[in-house]
Amino acid sequence: MQGLYTFCELFYTFTVTEILTKIKKAELAVIEKRRKNREVSSETLSRLIAKGMLEKKATEVIILDLRNIQTAVADFFVICSGNSDTQIDAISQSIEEEVYKAVEAAPWQKEGKLNREWILIDYVDVVAHVFRKDRRLYYDLEGLWGDAGVTRVEDDAILPIEME
Repeated sequence: MQGLYTFCELFYTFTVTEILTKIKKAELAVIEKRRKNREVSSETLSRLIAKGMLEKKATEVIILDLRNIQTAVADFFVICSGNSDTQIDAISQSIEEEVYKAVEAAPWQKEGKLNREWILIDYVDVVAHVFRKDRRLYYDLEGLWGDAGVTRVEDDAILPIEME
């Protein structure tokens, strides 16, 4: 009976949104703790993601540095384009494999795998965006986050990745 009373008390004390926010914060803390154990910075993670993109011949790879923008939802966005649904899927898979192989970190959230027009892979402080070319032009994240620092990653560039 005590468990039911505690649940009811909790339900009446907090709104559903507040409860979900607390759960999300707890999940983020676990992810952050895991990443700290591997000691990887958001900058290193962004380079690992770009490397994963380049492995599958992604085009127009850029890294947006959002750390100096107060309203930013992450430290970095890593954005690329693919030419087909199959390539977009392969790029997203390569990103996850590259990050896991280097730092054993799984994404916190993934969206768009079914539509394959815009796949978003969220590592909390670094978010990877894999677009089909026409969708990238339509959503124009680079324009939306125009105040961000931009690093263009060329196809033949070797990204120096330093593990802390």
